[in-house]
Amino acid sequence: MQMVGHMKGQEAMPEFLRKLADNPRVTVRRSGSPLKDGKSVVYWMQRAQRGIDNPALDLAIEISNELGQPVIVYFSAISNFPHANLRHYAFLNQGFSDIEEDLAERNVSFVVRRPPSNSLDGFLREVGASMVIGDENPCREPKRWRTVLAKRLTLPFWTVDADVVVPSSLFPKHQYMLHIMRPKLLAELPKYLVANKRTKVKRAWARPSGLESFAVKDDVTAGWTNFDRSVKPVDSFTGGTRAAVKRLKHFVTHGLADYARQRNHPEVDGTSQLSPYLHFGQISPVTIALAVDDALRQGKVSQAARDAYLNELIGWRELSANFVKYVPNYDSIECAPEWAQKTLREHARDKRDPVYTLELLERAETYDELWNAAQMQMVKTGWMHNYLRMYWAKKILEWAPNPALAWEWAVILNDKYELDGRDPNGYNGIAWAMGGVHDRPWFDRPIFGTVRYMSGASTGKKFDSKQYIRQVMKAE
Repeated sequence: MQMVGHMKGQEAMPEFLRKLADNPRVTVRRSGSPLKDGKSVVYWMQRAQRGIDNPALDLAIEISNELGQPVIVYFSAISNFPHANLRHYAFLNQGFSDIEEDLAERNVSFVVRRPPSNSLDGFLREVGASMVIGDENPCREPKRWRTVLAKRLTLPFWTVDADVVVPSSLFPKHQYMLHIMRPKLLAELPKYLVANKRTKVKRAWARPSGLESFAVKDDVTAGWTNFDRSVKPVDSFTGGTRAAVKRLKHFVTHGLADYARQRNHPEVDGTSQLSPYLHFGQISPVTIALAVDDALRQGKVSQAARDAYLNELIGWRELSANFVKYVPNYDSIECAPEWAQKTLREHARDKRDPVYTLELLERAETYDELWNAAQMQMVKTGWMHNYLRMYWAKKILEWAPNPALAWEWAVILNDKYELDGRDPNGYNGIAWAMGGVHDRPWFDRPIFGTVRYMSGASTGKKFDSKQYIRQVMKAE
């Protein structure tokens, strides 16, 4: 159990809560007993946007059944979520119906609100909450919101690490290399890679007539005047748990067996493309990993295919969560290790030829057809193949006026166009490509110094780059 914020009242915590708080997924942000006059347990849903295989929801249900109270899931839609735009909100919005249906199956009510009547504190008072459960998010602003809320509330507030397989608290500091983190991850997998029980709430909530709640099928952004609508929704991905499960089944059936061989071939449909769903919490990594393990047990895929995929899903993804959790400047050059910062400073004045502006990069107007195709795949579909994300970021480092600005531009473009942008995985990927994070020094060369270099010629020879370029440009 992690303990932060207000610890007064810990001695008054009932025994059943003490046992639940011992789970490494749980952070007790404000301790104490559930309010005696409370009438419900509220789950403030933010990152884990799903009604199944959700440890935060499961905890709320377990507590509510012990208290004999209903569970209400509350989602506050805000128009100023950092760097979010219409593309992101349309995808999020598509997932609401699945959440509502899955919660109803478990006897749980779902309430969505928008400004100006979306105050969490006000809602907790309105429904007589005895306790509030939240989900974790290691990114800077959401983490700050949880800290501020813990200081403001007068009832117990716990958060649950619901979007990793192995709880992040088991790694109390930044893990510098995956090979250092991997042994403990693998050792903990048998304990945490297990199916979630879909327990139902025993006591349903009698929703008061006239209670304000936004209709989940309506446009949650309607009427927002100061909202970024410049990036349009895509039809390449449909949001929601149903769509995520469908994509997972397709991948396990058609792509997993060849994953180890095909995953670095952007011209082939060889990856799961589940990252948007993982970012919005519309599917659990445990759900995905169990499906992969099941395919292995049935003899449909090899151990090598299973291991290669789980190394990405659990290894690199949870290393990324660890990185964002413990490195404050995870989205700027200041997060790079000292050797990388030093070499980039030493080469900051090296001649760049050509030098592109952010606007030219955004419009994919460079001499490099492969890079242009990768940029346009992101702009048009909301997703870029993982292998090309590395090359994409490294070329920005090569073409921008200086390393710090290159990093800033990569984050801007990633967060603006990727459905899985604004995510630990994206920030870690940029940090690896541009700043040697979770990597080692290589041979010294202009601009990059000893940060690993990728050339267009060598990258393009490792797969059918001409076919990939044709596919992307044809899709325009």
